[in-house]
Formats: sequence, structure tokens, C-alpha cells
Amino acid sequence: MMTVAQPTRADVPTDLTWDLTTIYSDDAAWQNAFDAVNDKLKTVAALKGTLGTSAQDLASGITTILATYRDLEKVYVYASLKSDQDTGNDLYQGFSAKVTSLAASVSAAAAFMEPEILAIPEATLNDWVQSNDELKGYAHFIASMTENRAHILSADEEALLSAAEDALGASRATFNVLNNSDMEFGFVETEDGEAQQLTNGLYGQLIRSTDRSKRQQAFEVLYAAYGQLKNTFATTLAGEIKSHNFNAQAHKYPSARAAAVSRNHIPENVYDTLVDQVNAHLPLLHRYVALRKRVLGLDDLHMYDLYTPLTGEPPLHYTYHEAQAEAKKALSILGDDYLSHVSDIFDNRNIDVVENKGKRSGAYSGGSYDTNPFILLNWQDAVDELYTLVHETGHSVHSWYTRHNQPYVYGDYPIFVAEIASTTNENLLTDYFLKTQTDPKVRAYILNYYLDGFKGTVFRQTQFAEFEHWLHQQDQHQQPLTAQGISDFYADLNARYYGPDVARDPEIALEWTRIPHFYMNYYVYQYATGFAAASTLADGIIKGTDGARDRYINYLKSGSSQYAIDTMKTAGVDMTKPDYLEAAFKVFEERLNELEDLLK
Repeated sequence: MMTVAQPTRADVPTDLTWDLTTIYSDDAAWQNAFDAVNDKLKTVAALKGTLGTSAQDLASGITTILATYRDLEKVYVYASLKSDQDTGNDLYQGFSAKVTSLAASVSAAAAFMEPEILAIPEATLNDWVQSNDELKGYAHFIASMTENRAHILSADEEALLSAAEDALGASRATFNVLNNSDMEFGFVETEDGEAQQLTNGLYGQLIRSTDRSKRQQAFEVLYAAYGQLKNTFATTLAGEIKSHNFNAQAHKYPSARAAAVSRNHIPENVYDTLVDQVNAHLPLLHRYVALRKRVLGLDDLHMYDLYTPLTGEPPLHYTYHEAQAEAKKALSILGDDYLSHVSDIFDNRNIDVVENKGKRSGAYSGGSYDTNPFILLNWQDAVDELYTLVHETGHSVHSWYTRHNQPYVYGDYPIFVAEIASTTNENLLTDYFLKTQTDPKVRAYILNYYLDGFKGTVFRQTQFAEFEHWLHQQDQHQQPLTAQGISDFYADLNARYYGPDVARDPEIALEWTRIPHFYMNYYVYQYATGFAAASTLADGIIKGTDGARDRYINYLKSGSSQYAIDTMKTAGVDMTKPDYLEAAFKVFEERLNELEDLLK
């Protein structure tokens, strides 16, 4: 067997690496910028006690603090990207550690800003904003703080809770160490027939294997390890849930969910509408699961059978440059201006393409207000990688539009809307394939890929959201969160979601032990709402609905200049109502119908 070693960073062709000299010309320039931010700490700290003295002092104080954060972010991005391109490089690991410490120092120095603004009488603050031109530019920024005024404690009380964050986060930290470092899994047989100790990364490969025995052994070996520590994981999860409920109670919220969604000013009914609509459309998931059982020819369908492609190995493969060409064709429906920014990203070394020794795994889009939007990939010649390319390009073009149309204060966007831009691109790629590919095997693979993505994001993440809410409610009502009780509830919930055609594997009752998102305080529902919103937006663009494309581009330009829920209303999606979810499920059903016909 021929063994191909990963290239070192120095061996990667320059044109396949990102060009970080567009941020700083060299490491010395980065160090100078780092020092300049460090020098501003005293200037920021000296503003404490001045913000409430006059409108001009408030305006200049906010400007100085935000300018410091702006410079910090640029310094941070350079160090982070350098570190990620080769995690074995001690120099850049040192850069990353230094800038993390600097970020903590800046946050500490500027911690007085919000309490001082909230201490200004509401009528006085409104008068200042109306009478001072500089403050008018910060009106929404200030409003986003003061809207939750009733839930902000005194400066001393907030400082005390901030000081307790490490202690309150101990359960989460313990879970991360257990899950990422201390877990020891048994051995499995790989696709190559070799015995290898299971890892979470290897599990992700084997659970998609077309060899059922490989899927089953990976599934059983993984959960055997988690099962041995289920009581420990129940304790860490319960501790995290208790910290969420404590913080919500301390800040006078009726529940942890109310506190969590208030951060982005999302109405709670968005959450309830999602859960209600997903439950109403569970029969579609049951149909898809039943189709999988028939096509795979199985008497008993197990949870480890839900991830392998229905049509076998992917029928499409693309080199990186072929994928770029296909991506441009798929995204051309968004117009020449959008496509020009895609070309800028592809052609000007904004993408770090190939896997090299020590490079961070996965893919992401990153950058700051004053840098290019950079993309990290670990390219393999597969159709999945093309989807990853258009996904991350969606993030990068979103960032470009936001940063070139908004001032720094509104030059970013919350997670609630972030995944919509990237997933819209994926939907446009799927539609492009279905319009250009006539081979039934290719069409079946693409339809299966889309339906699996919908299943894994809309259905699965909503299942997670239901489970997370149950955990918080149990603790809020002083019910114990034991390993057995948690597992029993999770098993029943999983059975309800996937329906009667999936066997009740005892292992799946332990899935909650390994999901890090349950430690993120009502985070997962945003994946589901984002995917559904993207499906609806893409459908309008594809069908040429009057104004749909222009509204979409304006959404990309809006940043955080208004609340996320209002941004999406402007784009044409009211996420407080069920319409966008119903539209998304309609697309799911249409594509399920076609796949069923193709696979008969």
C-alpha cells in the first residue's frame, strides 16, 4: 500500500495559501500593532467615570472604546489565522496566546461602559442622542443596551457575577476536557481493514460508511465509552443547566430561555413556532426514514444506518479549480455584483486550500472589519467539498457587504442571521445541480444530500432544542437531572422524531452525553431557523419573485444596524410566524417526492 504523507506548510504551493500580508506586511508589523493596542489600555481605563458627564463625553468615550476593539480584532485575526495554518508552529501559537490575553485585558478595561451608560437617566440619554450628531450614529447600539435595562444589575453586582464566570463555567470546562482529551475509545476496523482506536473524527467517517458492519461497530464502540461515564456527564450537564438558570434568575428573567434569546432581542415565540411546526411535519421525516429502510433493503433500520448515502459512493468529484467554476455558475443567479465579490475571494488568495501537517481541521470563514474575508479549507476532490466552498463563500461575501456598507459599530452580524447567508448558497447549488444534471444517479445523490442536510439541521437541531428546553425546565422546577432520567427522556424524544421504522437502539439514549451544544445556552435552535429561512429565501430567488434578490442583497448589507428579527423581516421572512417554515417543508416534500420516484 502506498503511503502519501501530508505536506508540511512550507511544501504547500503559494497560490493555494491565503495571503496574510494584506493584514500586516510581516510579523514585526503585527507586533507593532499589538503594542499599540496594549498602549491604549490606559486611555480606555481613564475614561471610567466620564461617560455620564455630558453628551460629548459619552460620544467620544464610545468612539475611543470601539476604535480600540477595532484595532484589537485586526491583531487577533492575524494571530488566529497564522496559528490555524500550522498548529505545530510555536511562534504563532505564542502569538495566539498573547492576543487572547490582550483581548481579556481590553474587555476588563472597557467593562465600565455598559453600566455607566445604563446609569444615565433614560430621559437624559434620549435627549443626548437626539442632540448630538455623533451619538445619533450610535442610537441603535445604545438602544440595544438599554432595552434590557430592567435586567442589568448594579455595577458592583455585575462585577461580582463576572468574577464568578470561571466557577459557573466549571461544568462546561470539565465536559470539554473529558470529551476532547480524556475519553478513551475502543478499537475498530477501518475501511482499509486495519485495527485503529476510535476517535470522534474517525467515527464521523465510519458512521457514513457503505459497509454496515463498520457503521455498527463504530456506533457500539463509541457509546460503550460514553456509557461508562454517563453519571459524570449527567453531573457536568446538570451543573451547566444550573448555571444558566442561576444567571437568568439573578438578572430577573422568568427563565433561562427568556434570558438567552434576549441577548439578540429574539421573541420567545420564534422558538415555540419552530418546535410546533417541526412537530407538525414529523410525518415527512418518518416518510424519509421509511424510504431509507426500503432502499437499503433492511429488515431493521438502526440509528447507525441514517447517515450513509442512499445511493452509495458520490457520483461527482471536483478538483478545487473545477469546483470554483461550478460555484460561480451556481451563484450567478445572485447577480453580477455578488459574483464579482466571489471572484475577488477566489482569485486574490483569500482561501487557504489544502490540508497540511498541523493545519486546523474543518472549514470556516474569518476576518475582521479591516481585513479581507478569509476562508480555511482542507480540500478533497469531492462534491461535499464544493458544498463547503459555496457555504463558506456565502459567509465571506456576507462579511464583505456588511463591512463595506456599515460603520464599524454595525459591521458584524449575530449568529441568528449568520448561517442564513451560507445555507442560501447551498440551496442555490442544489437547485443548480437539479437543473443541469440529468443522470438519475447524480440527481438521486443530490436530492439525498439535500434531504440529509435538512434532516440533520431542521429536524435534528429542533430535537436538540426540545431536549435542551426540557433540561432547563426540569431544573427550574427542582427536578433532579440524573443519568437515567435524562437518558429515558432522550430515548423517547428520539423515537418520536424518527418514527416507528427506526429501532430503539439503547445506545442512542446516551447521545446527549457527547453533544457540546447542550452547554451553549439555547444556541442550537438558530441552526434550524437559519436553515429554514435560507430555504425560503433561496426559493424566492430561484423563482424570480419580485424583489426577492434585491431584498436578499440588502439583508447581506445590513450587518447589525437593526435587530436580527427585523433584518429578516426586511429580507422577506417573518420568523415570528410559521409561513417560512411551512415554505421550507414544502421544498423538502417536493424533493422527497422526486427522490421516491427516482428510487422506485
